[in-house]
Amino acid sequence: MEAWQMPTAELEALRNARHGDPFAWLGPHEVAGGLVLRAFVPDAARLFVLPADGGPPIRLDQRDSAGIFEGLLPKRRLPFGYRLRAENDGGTWELEDPFRFGATLGPLDDHLLVEGTHRRLHERLGAHVVVHEAVHGTRFAVWAPNAKRVSVVGDFNAWDGRRHPMRKRVDSGLWEIFIPGLGAGAAYKYEILGADGEVQPLKADPFGRAAQLRPATASVVQDDAAFPWQDSDFLARREDRQSARAPITIYEVHAPSWRRHPDGRFYSWDDLIVAMVPYVAWMGFSHIELMPVMEHPLDESWGYQPIGLHAPTARMGDPAGLKRFIAACHAHDLGVILDWVPAHFPQDKHGLIRFDGHALYEHPDPKRGFHKGWGTATFDFGRREVAGFLASNALYWTQEFHADGLRVDAVSTMVHLDHGRAAGDWIPNEEGGTENHEAVAFLRQVNALVAEEAPGAAVFAEEATSWPGVTHAADEGGLGFQFKWNMGWMNDTLRYIALDPLHRRWHHNLVTFGMVYAFSENFVLPLSHDEVVHGKGSLLGRLPGDDWQRFATLRAYYGFMYGHPGKKLLFMGDELAQWREWSEARELDWWLLQFAPHQGVQNLVRELNQLYRETPALHARDAEPEGFRWIDADDAEHSVFSWLRMDGEGGKPVAVLCNLTPVPRFHLRFGLPQAGVWREILNTDATGFGGSGMGNLGRVVAEKLPAHGFPASAVVVLPPLATIYLMPESIENEIEGEDHDEQP
Repeated sequence: MEAWQMPTAELEALRNARHGDPFAWLGPHEVAGGLVLRAFVPDAARLFVLPADGGPPIRLDQRDSAGIFEGLLPKRRLPFGYRLRAENDGGTWELEDPFRFGATLGPLDDHLLVEGTHRRLHERLGAHVVVHEAVHGTRFAVWAPNAKRVSVVGDFNAWDGRRHPMRKRVDSGLWEIFIPGLGAGAAYKYEILGADGEVQPLKADPFGRAAQLRPATASVVQDDAAFPWQDSDFLARREDRQSARAPITIYEVHAPSWRRHPDGRFYSWDDLIVAMVPYVAWMGFSHIELMPVMEHPLDESWGYQPIGLHAPTARMGDPAGLKRFIAACHAHDLGVILDWVPAHFPQDKHGLIRFDGHALYEHPDPKRGFHKGWGTATFDFGRREVAGFLASNALYWTQEFHADGLRVDAVSTMVHLDHGRAAGDWIPNEEGGTENHEAVAFLRQVNALVAEEAPGAAVFAEEATSWPGVTHAADEGGLGFQFKWNMGWMNDTLRYIALDPLHRRWHHNLVTFGMVYAFSENFVLPLSHDEVVHGKGSLLGRLPGDDWQRFATLRAYYGFMYGHPGKKLLFMGDELAQWREWSEARELDWWLLQFAPHQGVQNLVRELNQLYRETPALHARDAEPEGFRWIDADDAEHSVFSWLRMDGEGGKPVAVLCNLTPVPRFHLRFGLPQAGVWREILNTDATGFGGSGMGNLGRVVAEKLPAHGFPASAVVVLPPLATIYLMPESIENEIEGEDHDEQP
C-alpha cells in the first residue's frame, strides 16, 4: 500500500458510518508529491475527477465496492476546484463533492455557543440555503457534543448516513456540512451515532424552520429570502400600545380550530387573513394571542408539547404564511402574541430527548429533567448552551416573525422545583429551597434580550403562584416580565359566578379579595382556553339558573371584568356564548350567531372593547392604585359591587356597578365624586345585548348628598344580573375628599 493511501481501518470506519472525522480523509488533501483525493459515491462503478481548470478527467481507483474511491493527483495543490463524474452500467452523472468545501461556521460561533450568549443561533445552526465558495447549496449545523458521528440524511441521499457525515468542531460539539446543489423543500433529519456506539433514532433538527405535516416528522429546508415587511410604523408605535397604561384586549386563538373547511381541513394562514383578521379587528380587540404555533406531534396537545421550536406547524401552511398573517394583523392595527413553551418538551424519539444519546437538552437528573404529571422532559436551564438555545429562539420569533409579544407558558413550573411534582419527585436547590435559580436567571436573561433586541415587544408570564416581582425589573429582584396572568382573579371569580345567586352573599370575598393584590403586578385578567375544556364546560354552560339567567350572568360578568383593573383576555368562542366546551377537533359553533342571545353577547363584547379602548379611566391606571376606589365593597347582602375607575390625569371617571343576583335593585344609593348628570354608558341588560331593557333611561342625576365617603350620591336602578357603567357629563374638580357627612 502506498503511503498516501487510506489505511484499511479508516476505510472500514467510513464504509460502516462509524468514522468520527470523515473530513480528515474524504475530499482533497495535500501529500508529498501532490494531492490525494478521496470520495464516497455509492452506486458508482467508476469515478472521475473533472478539474475546474479544464484539464482532462482523472480516474480514481475504487478502494471498496461500497463506493469509496481515491487517487493521487501529482503536482496539484490546494485550493483545487473540481467536480466528480460517476459511471455505472445504468448511466453517467455529475456531482459536487461535499468534502471539498471548507467550514461554514467560525471560532466565534463555537465560543458564543459554549458561553450561552449567541443571540443569532437560529441564523448559524439548522439548515440554510446559501452560496458557499461560489456554489449553491444548503449548509447544516447541529449541536451534539456526545456524538461519535452525525450525518444529514434525507430523500436526497436515500436516508443513507454514510453519504453526508458531518465535520465536528471539537471546541463546541457542533457538527456542520455544506451539501452542494441541495435547495429549499428538501426533507431531512440527523442520524447520530452515540458515544455508546449505538445509532440513535433519526432526529428532527432543533433549529429546523419548517417541518412535515404530521404524522411525518422530518424537518424541511427553507430558503432565506427576506420577507417584504411593511410594518415599520406599527412597530415604532407598539411600545406605547403595549405599555401598562395602554388599552390591551387580547383574543386568544387556537388557529386550527377557529374555523375549518366544510371537509374538515384546517384553514391556512392565508384563509385566516381573510376570515379572522378583519373579524378580530371589527370586534375591537387590540391583540390576537396564538396558542403555540410551533410544530407539535399531537393535535390534542394544542401546541403545548412542541417538538420543533423554530418551525411553525405545517397544519396551517408554510412559515411564510405565518409572516403574512402577522403582517396582515399589523395592517389592521392588531398586535400578535405567540404562546411560547420553554419549560418542557415531549419524549417523542425524533425530538430533543436524549438527542445525542445522552441527556443534552433535558436536565440529567430525572427529578429535575422529567415531569411526571405531564410525561415530558424539562430543559436544563443551568446548561449555558441550552439557555442560549431557548433565548435565541425567543429572539427568533420576535425578530424573524415580528411577533409583538411572547406569552411564556408554565412559568410556575420553571421557577418552582416542586411545582406540580409529588414528594420524592423533586430535589431542592443548594440552599435546601424550592426555587430554581437557573430558571430564574434564564427568564431574566430572555426578558432582557427581548427588551434590547425587539424594542416594544412584551413578554407575558403564565405564573399561578405568589412568586414576588414577576413584572418587576430584574435589578429590583424581579423577573422582568411586562405582564402576568392573574390566575387568582380568574379562579375566584369563576367560582363565584358558578354559585347559585342565593349563596353568593356568603362568598362575597371571592370577588373583593382580588383587589388586595391587584396592583402588586401588571396583571392580565385571563378567561383562557383552560377554563372551557376538560369537563369544565363552557363559561355559559357552568352558570346556574335558566337560560335567561345564564346569559344575563355572563353579560354581567363580562361587564364586571372590563371594569376591573387589569388588561383583558378572552378565549375564542367566549364572545359567542358557546354552550359546548371547546374542542380542538372542531371549529367554533359559529351557527349560534343566528340566535339573538348569542348575537347579543357578541355585541356586548364588541361594545366593551370599544369602551375600554376609548375611555382612559377604564385602562390608563389598570396597574396603579390611583386608578381605583371602592364605592361599596361590602354589600354582600345584595351581592352588589361598586367602584370607581379613574385615569389619574383628572379626566372623567367611570362608576362600575354590578348586581349579581336576579333581583332588580331600585333603591340603592351609591356615592359619587360629584353631583350632576351621569350618563349610563353601558348597561349589560340592554335589549341590544339580549337583555330586558331595564335601566336608568340613559342617565342618573347625582345630588350633593354624601355617601360612601364621596361628596355626592345617586339612587340608581340596577337591573337583575347586570353591570352598568356611569360617566359624568362634565368634570367638577373641586369635589374630591373623604370628610363628608354621609347619608344614613
